Amino acid sequence: MPKPVIEIKNLNMIYESEGTHYEALHDVNLTINKGEFVCIVGSSGCGKSTLLSILMGLNRASSGTVIINGAESTGPGVERAVVFQNYSLFPWMTARENIAFAVYQNSKKRQKISKKEALSIAQKFLEKVELSGFEDKLPGALSGGMQQRVAIARALACSPEILLMDEPFGALDAKIRENLQELLLSLLKKDTEKNTVVFVTHDLSEAVFLADRIIFMLPKRIHKIIDVHIPRPRIRADVLNSEEYKEINETLKNLFYDGIHNTINGEREAI
Repeated sequence: MPKPVIEIKNLNMIYESEGTHYEALHDVNLTINKGEFVCIVGSSGCGKSTLLSILMGLNRASSGTVIINGAESTGPGVERAVVFQNYSLFPWMTARENIAFAVYQNSKKRQKISKKEALSIAQKFLEKVELSGFEDKLPGALSGGMQQRVAIARALACSPEILLMDEPFGALDAKIRENLQELLLSLLKKDTEKNTVVFVTHDLSEAVFLADRIIFMLPKRIHKIIDVHIPRPRIRADVLNSEEYKEINETLKNLFYDGIHNTINGEREAI
């Protein structure tokens, strides 16, 4: 039997401001199993990032529960690591120092390691993301793609069970985006303890290439869950030419444009 790692039960989120309220999520239910790669897609304002922020522990839901490994989540946890779209690197620290700092701080909540050990782990993960030779560069001296590789290395270096990614490749050009998709899959494949990944994206093709399951959201709610049975490891050319890829991509496009049409012709939704 698959082992549930994340259980979302009857989740609701309402933002209140100056006497008005906006419902961002309504009665969301979802179970994510150990080792799954789940992509969440949908139009802007449907609640994807709100849902992810609750999973991160950065926001508290208005009602409902998030259960991580059998225990209710009440905030951030060491079993979770996050990669944002904007890299979120400390500009005054080198690439190696950015990773080592995260590893060292994270270790305080587990079995504490030395700063020297943290630097050694950071070096190892910089090599994994093919940034040997850039260890002592500040973020400002790195390209966007390089900075995102540092951010991915930082997250994985903390040995998270759950990797939460919010549009991590959204600001990058198409070629770099494809390279980082393949790098991410290769890194996850090599892990002895397979990470569970929740990945928010607007890119439908990206979702089909990466995911085991795709969660399609309409405003406030989960509308459809699509299983992706494309075998792993995934070779891009083979995936793009497969009938399953074409069918799922077409299904997602139809859902996406139907959702936009319904939103435009319906009530204004909360982000």
